[in-house]
Amino acid sequence: MIAECLTAQLDRELLHWFNNSHSLFVDGVAFSLTQGYTWIPLYVALLYIVVRNNETMAQIALAVACVGGAVLFADAVTDGLVKPWVGRWRPSNDPIWKYTIDIVNNVRGDKYSFFSAHAANTMTVAMFMSLMIRNWRFALFMICWSLVNAWTRLYLGLHYPSDIAVGLVWGMCTGALAYYFYYRIYRKISSPLHYISSKYTVTGYSLDDLDVVYLVMSLTVFYALFRAVLFPFS
Repeated sequence: MIAECLTAQLDRELLHWFNNSHSLFVDGVAFSLTQGYTWIPLYVALLYIVVRNNETMAQIALAVACVGGAVLFADAVTDGLVKPWVGRWRPSNDPIWKYTIDIVNNVRGDKYSFFSAHAANTMTVAMFMSLMIRNWRFALFMICWSLVNAWTRLYLGLHYPSDIAVGLVWGMCTGALAYYFYYRIYRKISSPLHYISSKYTVTGYSLDDLDVVYLVMSLTVFYALFRAVLFPFS
């Protein structure tokens, strides 16, 4: 019981460290980056490189189905099973602690917090795409993207750090499991390839095409910064 209380206290203290910036500019950045529609261009860019670097519709459909199915599975377990079962209040909605949380633009989320679907879903995509493409720079960008999304949830007071940590781990597991099924099926419908080239990853993805993802991701962050400057919350 004592250990549990100390863990909960540490969780709250870490949350307050992330949450209490009192900056209208950072409020705007976090609010923009946490919105699902903000990242639609990135999802389009990821689809673009899958279409560009696979030779058949079966290969394209397999990649899309595996990553899409993985996200749906990760989200269903998080929101459909674990959150109602655990019943942990979000910090922003907790009857006791919500008055100690800085709320941005009146965003409080739904009732339950454990564990973070944002962290799980984004890390699922990051893990699957990184394993499929096999490029360290691409993997770094994708993991940073997931961590940025996780940071926004802490900053906005919508999750405790433990919610985020478990969500990230669950996303890693789900993404890796989805890739396992993808790889097993891919080997049956495709010729074995192993690229040794300065222009391609070992799985045959063009490095020039990956630049599109880096560009879109960077522009999305600049959009969030620009929007926060022009339209700060008052």
